[in-house]
Amino acid sequence: MKLAEVVREYVTHKQSMGMRFCTEARTLKAFCRTMGDITMTEIRRDQVDGYLAGKGPVTRFWQRKHEVLVGFYRFAIARGYALHVPLPHRVPKPAQAFVPYIYSHDELRRLLKATAACDSPHSNIESDTCRTLILLLYGAGLRISEALALTLADVDLSTGMLIIHTSKFYKTRLVPLGPDLTRALTAYATKRAMQHSSGPEGPFFVSRTGSPLTRGAAEGIFSRLRLRAGVLRHDGARYQPRLHDLRHAFAVHRLVTWYRQGADVQLLLPQLATYLGHVHLAATQRYLTMTPELLQEASQRFERYAGEVARE
Repeated sequence: MKLAEVVREYVTHKQSMGMRFCTEARTLKAFCRTMGDITMTEIRRDQVDGYLAGKGPVTRFWQRKHEVLVGFYRFAIARGYALHVPLPHRVPKPAQAFVPYIYSHDELRRLLKATAACDSPHSNIESDTCRTLILLLYGAGLRISEALALTLADVDLSTGMLIIHTSKFYKTRLVPLGPDLTRALTAYATKRAMQHSSGPEGPFFVSRTGSPLTRGAAEGIFSRLRLRAGVLRHDGARYQPRLHDLRHAFAVHRLVTWYRQGADVQLLLPQLATYLGHVHLAATQRYLTMTPELLQEASQRFERYAGEVARE
């Protein structure tokens, strides 16, 4: 049986059980492209090793691909589509844990300024669209998939509220917006309505032609904006700053602000987790990459606390 046929059956099986299985489906489609038009019995161990290894050092993505293939081959073996599992038995440890990039406020300003380059007719995304998307990802801490899935009906500008449907953890949540971000979204929505008319179920973010803005297009233009703005990593990390890192920056900057306001950070962390759409607080804590600014604020808070205890 052809690999592609088994993949389609496996994905259909998983989704029929109520699983979204979108990321896993993309991983398996990439596996099919790498293997080519081949039957299950023709797949060799060295081919699978090559797909898992990819290019560059071993990262956690190797493990995620391996986990997807383990489940796929368990399905294939149970149905007699494969006779053996051509997967490595030992899972290598990543060379280093992935560290998100936390944008500084100056870098955010430079990125927003660089969106003016999208005014070129050769750009598939208009500058207002790109600027508003960056503001929303940072200002509301959304996932890129959540922002691009927004419809006009999901954006209630009269109350400054977003409706995020069936997010990563299959939950729908309301996301309140600040007045500045609401004004920015209102300005974009007004211009969008003048150029691209659509019903309430139409996408909020659209390309220059009025079609839904895709993740690939958004990430592609962001890579060019990053270079234009001079926002680069110099720590030897495998990946350059990403759109998704705007969400990490939102979380870290919010924590810094709370420290400066003298707020009870431990009490507010569960609220931040709810706002971000996390099911468990541990997921939010992984977003809180330690930066010099955050470390300084935390240290000052501890020094004040230690001084108060010493005086008691």
